[in-house]
Amino acid sequence: MSTKRDYYEILGVSKNADEIEIKKAYRKLAVKHHPDKTKGDKHSEEKFKELSEAYEVLSDGTKRQRYDQFGHAGVSGGPGGMGGFDFGGGQGGSFNDIFGDIFGDIFGGGGGGPRSSRRRSRARVGNDLQTSVDITFEEAAFGAEKTITIPKAISCNDCHGSGASKGSSPETCPHCHGRGEVAFQQGFFSVTRTCPQCNGQGEVITNPCNKCHGSGKVKKRSQISVKIPAGVDSEQRLKLSGEGEAGERGGPSGDLYVIINVLEHDFFTRENFHVFCEIPITFTQAALGTEIEVPTLEGKVKMKIPPGTQSNNRFKLKGKGLTRLGSYGKGDQYVFITVETPTKINKEQRDLLVEFEKLSGKNSQPRHTNFFEKMRNFFE
Repeated sequence: MSTKRDYYEILGVSKNADEIEIKKAYRKLAVKHHPDKTKGDKHSEEKFKELSEAYEVLSDGTKRQRYDQFGHAGVSGGPGGMGGFDFGGGQGGSFNDIFGDIFGDIFGGGGGGPRSSRRRSRARVGNDLQTSVDITFEEAAFGAEKTITIPKAISCNDCHGSGASKGSSPETCPHCHGRGEVAFQQGFFSVTRTCPQCNGQGEVITNPCNKCHGSGKVKKRSQISVKIPAGVDSEQRLKLSGEGEAGERGGPSGDLYVIINVLEHDFFTRENFHVFCEIPITFTQAALGTEIEVPTLEGKVKMKIPPGTQSNNRFKLKGKGLTRLGSYGKGDQYVFITVETPTKINKEQRDLLVEFEKLSGKNSQPRHTNFFEKMRNFFE
């Protein structure tokens, strides 16, 4: 069975890439491998399908969040999955559609005209933020809802993000006349560079907002509710779309990434979705057998210990582990038995143990007898 490649790797972008970077990377590669351009090339056709599948997931906020949390399992076929792809009039589109979309952005297609297209392109996605949250072992097992407080830049309410004071608005830059760039002659060539007066915005603020001082954003400590899904583990990352910092020039807000840190438990440990614990029993309980109460995440259960149980014997409680994140069912709980040797005994107990040792035959301690037979054979 082949292993699917990472969607970010397919598009050649980082996991922190914003929507604009993802779209740009997809367009560049889609033009190169589109079936309308590479007719008959099976490799390019498969490459294009792979690109389209990656773009469909990463360009959709909900699907991307599931993919970031659960990998390919979170966006596979079936309920809530991606389904198939249409390379005619669907996701892939025609070769002309792709070129039309690209050149529309460059030359102002879509009916907006050159200037409106340039101004739209100056809207930038806000910065992503990252924080961490501590949760208990039980919260990781059953899920929880936590409220976190983070400082972030939000859109200024006074100027609605424009940066200009009330009753005014940004004006066209007099240096570049709204183009955002200036041209100068260098030998035989005409070279363009970002306008130094407006920093490429095409607009300048002559009457800045008193609250944000022209930035369009203000710092604020925001309280955000985070839903922790059952089954999460330490270092897993939750993505909250749009909860990052406000964008520039009307651009969308960035995202907030929450790193999970599961606190250690006094009794339980875990591996994937399985829970482990250790329970001590007495020598006589191990020899004679008994029934003990075992704590689980859902309460106490009774478990039988058979006669002759040894230290480190393991018993399984099926379905008593953690919820399988992004899947169905639960893991198991494994109980390790530790046989405790008494550290203090009275004379009567000592006499009884001496008598017990005299009465014990070879068959009563098979591991002990087998060990000394092996050692004797080794030195002979």
